[in-house]
Amino acid sequence: MTTEALGHSKAQPSAPATPNRSVRVVAGNATLWLSTAVLLTIALWSVAPSWFTDDDPYTGITTDRLQPPSAEHLLGTDQIGRDLLTRIVYGASASVTSAIIAVAIALLAGSLIGLLSGFIGSWVDPALSRVVDVLLAIPGFLLAIITVSALGFATVNVAIATGVSAVAVFARLMRSEVMRVKHLSFIESSYLIGGTKPYVLIRHILPNAYRSVFHLAVLQFGLAIIVISGLAFLGYGDPPPSSEWGLLVADGKEYMKRYPWLVFAPAGVIAVTVLSLYRISRIFGERA
Repeated sequence: MTTEALGHSKAQPSAPATPNRSVRVVAGNATLWLSTAVLLTIALWSVAPSWFTDDDPYTGITTDRLQPPSAEHLLGTDQIGRDLLTRIVYGASASVTSAIIAVAIALLAGSLIGLLSGFIGSWVDPALSRVVDVLLAIPGFLLAIITVSALGFATVNVAIATGVSAVAVFARLMRSEVMRVKHLSFIESSYLIGGTKPYVLIRHILPNAYRSVFHLAVLQFGLAIIVISGLAFLGYGDPPPSSEWGLLVADGKEYMKRYPWLVFAPAGVIAVTVLSLYRISRIFGERA
């Protein structure tokens, strides 16, 4: 028998099994829709909390203190008899609004720094890059604590501090995107046909550089919620009876062993919100 025949007579190795693509697509769509539903619910909590509960988030009934989750109180009650779900719903406004302010500050300031650094170049680029390097060398949470300590303890100041701590991240990404786009051939062609620098910047560079920055903004929104909740947990936000999510976790930690829902309920809402934002940010990242 010839070598060729022997080669044909051998059993060909079977291709490794791959996961069913349709199952992955369905699972991906399910998590996407679930994440969207979670974020929509949180947004409605922030805008119209009274639609979801009739209880007072600040006044409790002493006889109902530390009740476990039940049909009457879905997430139980706290140490002075306030419905915990009501507290979480009303706390969404402060947490989400603070995160929006933080991301807006970081996005605008960081994008401007990165845009100037990447587009102008010359001495501006190394000067601004050194400022960004200094900010990146300081851990973000530590920088937020330093900033809020200088501004004073309040929710608005916490939001500003969180935004300041994320400026360098946006600046570095915007600079890299501008540097990538401005050397593309169609940008050079735009200059050759008479395009001015402001026109090229607004018409061509920004539209092609913002996608990755927008993806980062969605992801940074979740990180801002974590930082803001952490600062509130440490007491840098509004004092009680505020119902910020981080403050709810701090209030419940003293009762953790016997009444764990006081910590798990607000912490779970924070975790689910951040994970949903991460899922949405991945979608934007894949399309960027």
